[in-house]
Amino acid sequence: MAKGEGGEQYSNPNLLNKPVSSDGITLARKHEHGNRLSVCNKICYAIGGAPYQITGCALGFFLQIYLLDVAQLDPFYASIILFGGRAWDAVTDPTVGFLVSRSPWTRFGRMLPWIVLSTPLAVIAYFLIWFVPPFEDGKVIWYLIFYCIFQTLQTCFHVPYSALTMFISSEQKERDSATAYRMTVEVMGTVLGTAIQGQIVGMANAPCLPGPSDIDLSNSSLSVGLNASGPVISLDDTKVAYMIASGVICIIYVLCAIVLFFGVREKKESCRPRSEPMGFFQGIKLVMGHGPYAKLVMVFLFTSLGFMLLEGNFALFCSSTLGFRNDFQNILLVIMLSATLAIPFWQWFLTRFGKKTAVCAGSLSVIPFMILVVCMKSNLIVTYIVSFAAGVGVAAAFLLPWSMLPDVVDDFKVQNPDSTGHEALFYSFYVFFTKFASGVSLGISTLSLDFAGYISRGCSQPEEVDITLKVLVSAAPIALILIGLIILYSYPITEEKRQGNRKLLQEQRDNEADSETDSTELALMI
Repeated sequence: MAKGEGGEQYSNPNLLNKPVSSDGITLARKHEHGNRLSVCNKICYAIGGAPYQITGCALGFFLQIYLLDVAQLDPFYASIILFGGRAWDAVTDPTVGFLVSRSPWTRFGRMLPWIVLSTPLAVIAYFLIWFVPPFEDGKVIWYLIFYCIFQTLQTCFHVPYSALTMFISSEQKERDSATAYRMTVEVMGTVLGTAIQGQIVGMANAPCLPGPSDIDLSNSSLSVGLNASGPVISLDDTKVAYMIASGVICIIYVLCAIVLFFGVREKKESCRPRSEPMGFFQGIKLVMGHGPYAKLVMVFLFTSLGFMLLEGNFALFCSSTLGFRNDFQNILLVIMLSATLAIPFWQWFLTRFGKKTAVCAGSLSVIPFMILVVCMKSNLIVTYIVSFAAGVGVAAAFLLPWSMLPDVVDDFKVQNPDSTGHEALFYSFYVFFTKFASGVSLGISTLSLDFAGYISRGCSQPEEVDITLKVLVSAAPIALILIGLIILYSYPITEEKRQGNRKLLQEQRDNEADSETDSTELALMI
């Protein structure tokens, strides 16, 4: 066919109903193939989620006891550091999300530069959190400053990484598969963080100091057991152990960032926003005005607050109330190992019964063990068994809500087809409420211990401290989890609606791909 005849055919609208040429079909196949992720891509993407979980687990389980017993800060000042750092961190999340959403496209993408540039400074700040400065007057300022700096830099890593889920592929099936890889690696990251921090520090536990109530018990087996390693291990040894653990974690942090950078590529056509850039507060109004997102955030806020109360105080509860001063790190490790082993089960449960049902069942399953751990007498073997069983529910409560967030974003896209490019805002506010819950839980719990009369490095604690710790690891988390599940009941995105949204978005992508193919075919014919 002559070129001029091609122009006449182009003017005929009936041509659009004819099958496309082999070139157009090839282009469509290339487009579909380009959205597929290899196993290597998915693994590299998943590895990028490990630093957040490793550092978060180490800080969540050990920072409170470190500030109280190693840095020897007053519980009141420790509560200021824990709450202030988390509150600052929470504020930075929507701010970074806003900045990321307005970032220009680079040769490496729009999200990856944030991840790479923040990593070196983040590991330096993280190491200095676990360093005890050689002065007393400025300790509180030291820890507060470096805690806030690290949280800010980690936000510059985690918010773009979380939003990257929506950008590595336009196919929901591929994103779901990558998220499954990410969930598995993140749970393994919590195990790794607990193992590194707990086992290294556990070999050099700070010796406890007998208080007035321990004088009459100085010859008892309890006092001897608590201080059996006292003459051998000094507080300086414990300080060095914390620095070694933080150094190992920093190395892993850097390696994970390198693997993510070289193993994942953003899709430029997926990252470029089609709607006009909006102001910060306009973005807040946009995302929080979406009903399903607001409800999911509230569910996540209350359940996270409950589980973070448990996480932040369980080490102190095991060492002070149950008396397992030399075994608490192993108990924490059992919980995380159990959570890792439970992931395949929850993935099957999620597929079989739906995400909403899985979150509800997982959160409820841990409640009996929260009650049992505070009601039973101190018994190490029983504590290990209860901890292993509780880890099954912890896996669901911490990880499954993240699998629901892409469904909310997709629902927003269906209802607002002309408003795109806001994924980073959705993820940043989601992280904001997680960290806000963590800050509130750590601040309130440490302040409560101050009011109860907590004794730093004490071999025994007042009865008021034991009661406070039991409330913080049982009664309060249970109440918060139940509130979150009540809100979850009204969460509107069911499995039917999720599948419907998925079908609509897939049809929209197919139409866009067809339009692109038709345009290319017509261009070739001109």
